[in-house]
Amino acid sequence: MTSPRAQYTPHMEHYTFVLEDQPYLGYFQYGGEKTPVYTTDRHGFRVTPGPGGQRATVGDDRPEGPVRVLAGSSAVFGVGATGDAATVSARLWNAYAPRLPWLNFAGQSHNSVQELLLFTLFQHELPPVADIVLLSGVNNLVLSRLPEEKQGRHGAFFDCGPAPEVVPPPDRRVAHATELTLRHLSAWKLLADGLGARLTFALQPLAPWVREEPLPRERLLFEELDEVSNFRRFHNDISTMAVGRSYADRLAAGCAALDVPFLDMNVALGEAAAAEDWLFIDRVHCTDLGYDLVARQLADRLDLA
Repeated sequence: MTSPRAQYTPHMEHYTFVLEDQPYLGYFQYGGEKTPVYTTDRHGFRVTPGPGGQRATVGDDRPEGPVRVLAGSSAVFGVGATGDAATVSARLWNAYAPRLPWLNFAGQSHNSVQELLLFTLFQHELPPVADIVLLSGVNNLVLSRLPEEKQGRHGAFFDCGPAPEVVPPPDRRVAHATELTLRHLSAWKLLADGLGARLTFALQPLAPWVREEPLPRERLLFEELDEVSNFRRFHNDISTMAVGRSYADRLAAGCAALDVPFLDMNVALGEAAAAEDWLFIDRVHCTDLGYDLVARQLADRLDLA
């Protein structure tokens, strides 16, 4: 019998999640990869295809002139997309905010400090930057399950230890993730101001923060993944609409204090999607339609066109 994942998302077999060990970052995508679903440049950044056969990458080809940067983790990389053209950065450049090329500045499984480090390590490769959109926030909350000795001074990262048997209560997890996210966002603000770029922050979507009940197809996919992962066991307490809104409210207040425009993509996506729209292949990563709707909401609600 074919599993729901094999039936509905066969392209996911090409997202191997095998990452290259990297100094400073911990891990990153391999450079020069070309699979049936994604392509990376010489550094490991995903290629953004643009209008008329153009391409934009951090380390290789891109049109002359200023660019826009979309930064974040695996959702920005586009895990779940059936091809490079279906990523959020590609949909922005080709459809919803086409005035300038968009660079996909994402590292899979990165937390907020790794996202910040990635930008500082490669900013010397960039032309003038007009906009930086940081679509992030979920990984810090996911990693908040780890004990204090694993958090260090700057937050835990994936693969830094086994999952604990007991996790902190949701309020403590939200407070910890908020503090880390805003701390590192303040550094992004300094960098953006120095570059003359406009910085905006969007809380990335998580399926149970968008809709309380998944579609039947989504439920089948989530249940299959739960059989081989600990997501439900360790994150059921944060996978509620109430926790998502609490996290968003705290981030919104912090962004206002930093003078950084904020968007809760969970609310935006929930309002934009039709009841029958298949948005998620797992709780964190979207379908092509989901990523298209995310791009449209970023453009419309953050005035990026």
